Amino acid sequence: MSKLFARYSELKKKNPNFVYLFKSGIFYIALQEDAIKLSESLKLNLGKLNETVSKVGFPVSRLDHYTKLLQALNIPFKIADETYGIIDNYSDYINNENLKDIINYILDLDFNNITFKESFEKLYAIQKSLKKIYSKEEKQND
Repeated sequence: MSKLFARYSELKKKNPNFVYLFKSGIFYIALQEDAIKLSESLKLNLGKLNETVSKVGFPVSRLDHYTKLLQALNIPFKIADETYGIIDNYSDYINNENLKDIINYILDLDFNNITFKESFEKLYAIQKSLKKIYSKEEKQND
């Protein structure tokens, strides 16, 4: 039995009402009954994790799209991420992921090899990204 399937079984025993999405590399995947439910509801291709375990998945870059669909269909879900554990607050999770992306973007910048104009444009893009994150948080807190 895989480590992922063991975690899935443990979570389903505690609360079978949720669909669990596991971050696995560059994909989010669901297993067994959750996979079948998502395959039918979201028209995702059903595959196999191994000979006995069904799975469906979608790229990390499409998380926002699929979580909006799940919310619209009133399918309760939780995200299982090794970094954060089980995610109860989806918007905080997305904000953390977006902030990690911004930080990685900043760390990859080589200000010694770009023009002042390029530096300004990159910093301006970072500012816009941060404003998006924090304006969402302010709306949610109202």
